[in-house]
Amino acid sequence: MGRAVSRPATAVPVPIATGRAVFRLDAAAAPGHRSHSGPGVPLFAPGAMSGLGPQRELEEAAALERRRRRELLRRDRIFNTRIRTIGIDKDALDAQVKERKIQEAAEKADHERFAHDMRKNDKLMCLLEERQKNETKDLNRALVEFQKNFQKPETRREFDLNDPQALKKDTPARVSDDDPRCTVSGMQKFMGEDLNYDQRMKFQKEQLREWSLQQQKDWKNALADQKLADDLYDKFSIELDRKIMEEQRKEEESRRAVCTATKNFNRIQAAELDHKNALEKAQKIKDDMDEITCLLQGDFLSENPNQAIGPWGKHNVLVNRWKGMNQEQLMAIREFQKEQALEKLRVREQERQRDAEWDRQCLQAARAQLLWERHQQRQNQEQRRGLDVMNAVLSQEQKAKNIYLKEEEYSNIPTDEFYAQFNTTTR
Repeated sequence: MGRAVSRPATAVPVPIATGRAVFRLDAAAAPGHRSHSGPGVPLFAPGAMSGLGPQRELEEAAALERRRRRELLRRDRIFNTRIRTIGIDKDALDAQVKERKIQEAAEKADHERFAHDMRKNDKLMCLLEERQKNETKDLNRALVEFQKNFQKPETRREFDLNDPQALKKDTPARVSDDDPRCTVSGMQKFMGEDLNYDQRMKFQKEQLREWSLQQQKDWKNALADQKLADDLYDKFSIELDRKIMEEQRKEEESRRAVCTATKNFNRIQAAELDHKNALEKAQKIKDDMDEITCLLQGDFLSENPNQAIGPWGKHNVLVNRWKGMNQEQLMAIREFQKEQALEKLRVREQERQRDAEWDRQCLQAARAQLLWERHQQRQNQEQRRGLDVMNAVLSQEQKAKNIYLKEEEYSNIPTDEFYAQFNTTTR
């Protein structure tokens, strides 16, 4: 092992450039060094008298002071074990976690309230949609009924174009020379033969006037029908609401009546059930008394021996009616039991002899085992003595080695000054 050599703690000189002058900051002068000037005195200042010194030196001194303060703050942070090992502000993190939980709880409450509102709005929308569908269905049904009753196909103005009986009802191509139906494409009347021009024009004007009047009449009728339909729809809605309220009232009354009837029916059923149970209980008591009387007077309790004889002879015994054996049968059983007792005594004697032989063999084996264990103990004692002698020799050698290390190898012990030179800067 190498010897630890202690050295005196000396401050390292830090040269600082301030303008053109170089200063040396020493905490303590090195041993053997002779300084002709004190701390802070420039060692070399070739341009000190140039006139640029004071302001610049103040700025550099201020910068140096800022660096020193930053170094002190950095040293506090690095040498603080808690900040260096953990590196976090636990109180601030706990506060953030608590704020986060509060925010999540508030958001959850907002979401639940919003979900409740959405479910409520969805139910209302479903009810409104169902009501609108019913109203549309009723309106379409009324429209179909109106078309079926008042807008039949044969009453339409263009029905002659789609009439399936048109060929039967059609007139010949030309009835006479003045037939207004004769057109150019019909090859029944040609250009230059327009003999009915005045009548035709008069008829067309009259037809246009009739069409205009008919259209105005139809428009007015349509407006009136629309107004009538709106009035009917309003009346129908009012009547429907009234009927619904009436149905609800009737349903409530019927529900009350059903509840009353159910209650009365249950009361009657309970009374009938109680009466029935009382009758059953009385009948059961009567049946039990009859059964007890029959059993007391029967052959089973009177122990009639003839009742155990079967239908195929007296050797055929009915087990459920048999009351026991006679004296001869009992004597035979006792003789057989005596023979069994003698046989059992003989078997026990054989087992006793076998157990005695087994015990003798176990005793011999235990005696041999005891002799072997004593021999093994003597061998272990001899080994233990040899180990003790060897351990004593090793102990003497170890003590001599420790004395040598303590007096020769580890004589140069480091002082506090040696440890003080470490962990003094953050760089």
